[in-house]
Amino acid sequence: MYKATVNVTLRKSILDPQGKATHNALQNLGLSEVNEVRIGKLIELDIDAEDKEKAHEIAETACTKLLANEVMEDFEITINEN
Repeated sequence: MYKATVNVTLRKSILDPQGKATHNALQNLGLSEVNEVRIGKLIELDIDAEDKEKAHEIAETACTKLLANEVMEDFEITINEN
């Protein structure tokens, strides 16, 4: 059994209104040291696969078919034994 952790983020060329609003709120709280905020999503998948490579392949298929919009988002997959 493997655990896939998928980090999905907006591409740099895509505006992030949620990140901008969060950045403004942090500035209003006095956290002027924060220069930029980008909001993404973290997804964890428990995958029953024969090896790490197969688990990665399954996670990548899940990302390309459902979990990430490849036009607007990038994703990074990390696989660990569960």
